[in-house]
Amino acid sequence: MSSDRAVVLVTGGSGLVGEALRWVIENEPVGSRFGRKENEEWVFLSSKDGDLRNFEKTKVIFDKYKPTHVIHLAARVGGLFANMKYKLDFLRENMHINDNVIHNSHDAKVKKLISCLSTCVFPDKVEYPLDETKVHLGPPHNSNFGYAHGKRMVDVQNHAYNDQFGDNFTSAIPTNIFGPHDNFHLSDSHVIPGLIHKCYLAKKNGTPFVVSGTGKPLRQFIYSRDLAKLFVWQLREYDEIDPVILSVGEDEEVSIKQVADAIVKAVGFEGEYSFDTSKADGQFRKPASNAKLLKAIGDFKFTPFETALQESVQWFLDNYETARR
Repeated sequence: MSSDRAVVLVTGGSGLVGEALRWVIENEPVGSRFGRKENEEWVFLSSKDGDLRNFEKTKVIFDKYKPTHVIHLAARVGGLFANMKYKLDFLRENMHINDNVIHNSHDAKVKKLISCLSTCVFPDKVEYPLDETKVHLGPPHNSNFGYAHGKRMVDVQNHAYNDQFGDNFTSAIPTNIFGPHDNFHLSDSHVIPGLIHKCYLAKKNGTPFVVSGTGKPLRQFIYSRDLAKLFVWQLREYDEIDPVILSVGEDEEVSIKQVADAIVKAVGFEGEYSFDTSKADGQFRKPASNAKLLKAIGDFKFTPFETALQESVQWFLDNYETARR
């Protein structure tokens, strides 16, 4: 990034990753590798600032803030049931949001745009570990067909804008994100926040804490505040159009049982705790390679999983009344 005044616009600024970015920008030393620059203004948008599905309303936002850089996190998201039932809605709304942000970034001569994708963009039938070269090798899983294709098109658009206009538009593919400001809904959330809420209620009500499945599946989890630092790094130092996977390494996979054990410890739950093995486990593991990231960034210290989980649980306990749940 140049020494001229910069305005970094963050769409989806009130979500899990947006709030983590805000925390990093407010807490990392100014001028440090992951901190705000002296001449930089960061603007965090929420849905209240305008409907990104509408081109003209998106243009109003760009005209107002005149961003030089954009981190695009906003998306239409939902749980498994919603993704399966409303495939067209997830496809069209995400394509509208992405196209509006990308084209307005082009019109505004934004110096760099980073869009956040998801590992669901990868083919359903693919050789593991996942890496950045495999995004378009086959259709995504049918359960999130619409959302995945909507996200995939971002990579296609990034290359098209670069090929035709030289725009510096790229994307990031994080693995399973967790942290403060997550969605802690009991049924329509990801595994960690859902289990944190479930364990909290079990402790509060004196009831058993029952985890669905055997606890054996393995996942790579990335702490939202680590991911936020990686987005700042990508903004400053990563200059490829191709996406980069932002994740801990395959050697840092943790089992769902390890997750549940850590939650029990962090919540201070001392009651009956078991696994309902009659419930399906889902895929045993979906490893993704972070070799490209590590080669590009050099040394980066991820927050130890138990530390990150403890901080996430504490945030939930401290903000229970206002947390999304």
